[in-house]
Amino acid sequence: QLTDLLQQYATAFRDPMMLQPPEWFKAFIYCEAFLQLPFFPVAAYAFLKGGCRWIRTPAIIYSTHVATTLFAILAHILFHDFSRSEHAGPETLRERLVLLSIYLPYLLIPLLLLFTMLCNPHYKHVEKRKRK
Repeated sequence: QLTDLLQQYATAFRDPMMLQPPEWFKAFIYCEAFLQLPFFPVAAYAFLKGGCRWIRTPAIIYSTHVATTLFAILAHILFHDFSRSEHAGPETLRERLVLLSIYLPYLLIPLLLLFTMLCNPHYKHVEKRKRK
């Protein structure tokens, strides 16, 4: 079952945020459900169709939001005292780095998207529609 899989993940990678998420982490989960997930089909359409320069602004908003949330999550993983957590958290630097490596792609991919939207000449200038 999914709950067993979640328990196995949390135990194997010492990720107590998945079993007992702090309030700020719950807020990020709601943002993901209601802001980030609806973005995926829109972005998939734009990138698969190609030539859709209108995706630039939504992609910048999306990638900036995700990167901001991930900075908070990564800082929590690196610096939080998990000794008082109900569920086992990372104790050693190695355990923290392993957990960090699981979350890191969720930061790197939005940063690559942001870099693409800001630096790729195709997305730099959006053509304005001509009035008839």
